[in-house]
Amino acid sequence: MLRDWLLVTVVVALLGTATAVGQIVQRQPHLGLNAAALATFNRRVRVWWIFYALLLVAFFSPTLTVAIFGLMSFEALREFITLTPTRRADHRALFWTLVFFTPFQYIIVGYNYYELFSIFIPVYAFLFIPARVAIAGDYKRFLERVAKIQSGLLICVYCLSFAPALLYLNFQLGDGVDRHAASPNDKARLLFFFITMALLSEAFQFIWSQLYGRHVISPTINAARTWEGLVGGSASTALAGMLLHWATPYPLLWQSAFMAMVIAIMGFAGAMTMSAIKRDRGVRDYGTLVEGHGGVLDRIDAICFAAPVFYHITRHLLGVG
Repeated sequence: MLRDWLLVTVVVALLGTATAVGQIVQRQPHLGLNAAALATFNRRVRVWWIFYALLLVAFFSPTLTVAIFGLMSFEALREFITLTPTRRADHRALFWTLVFFTPFQYIIVGYNYYELFSIFIPVYAFLFIPARVAIAGDYKRFLERVAKIQSGLLICVYCLSFAPALLYLNFQLGDGVDRHAASPNDKARLLFFFITMALLSEAFQFIWSQLYGRHVISPTINAARTWEGLVGGSASTALAGMLLHWATPYPLLWQSAFMAMVIAIMGFAGAMTMSAIKRDRGVRDYGTLVEGHGGVLDRIDAICFAAPVFYHITRHLLGVG
């Protein structure tokens, strides 16, 4: 219980620091920093407060946590699909995607059917979608339409579902005769660690890019992402992971640092990928669920890409069968 409260206190302190720094820097135009990027960062921080408030539920009800992530997935997928044009022949496939595949993925996550939820969407849903679109009889841009639905389902539902799945990992803690099964709070702290590292990596990459960024990775995709930001942000996130090692189930210090770096790199990949999709569609945000903050997918893009990689490497490191 003490570790739980200490972790929550650390997170609140980090969010408070990020909020204060963002507001102070925004009021210092003489620093010459990107005003638009600063505004985006401050909006993200405000959303992080809401996100963590919802995440506190993980310490009390894993089932409710799964339901919250399921609702986020549904909204993110709706935003993703709405962003690109669809044809009448796609509507039945989209119906099954939103009404059946999305909730069922979270139901089997809640029951911890790993053998099923790990393959349900990439196997069964991915085979069903092209077949259902084909039955509708419209072959124009067939591959493009099918790929769009499959990509949305993969990123917004399948990948994100591995975040609450952390609450059901059956791992052992301790060494030798002192080994014991992890408690629900141990698993909740693992989810907290994952989310904290994902959000911290965004902040660190932003700060490094703004202060030392000279080499933009892909100007046509995201002019704010630099190599300095990626390297410096990933290293800073790894250091933060080491400092929060006490909150994780990893037996070795380097494992916490390594997992934090994995989160940072995969989060960067997610942000770049989703930026590329937005550039292709000529939009700035995926949605306007919260005025001035974009859509749900704008705020969870990094988490979506990092979640399945983090989950599976953690399974290996902790020896989950």
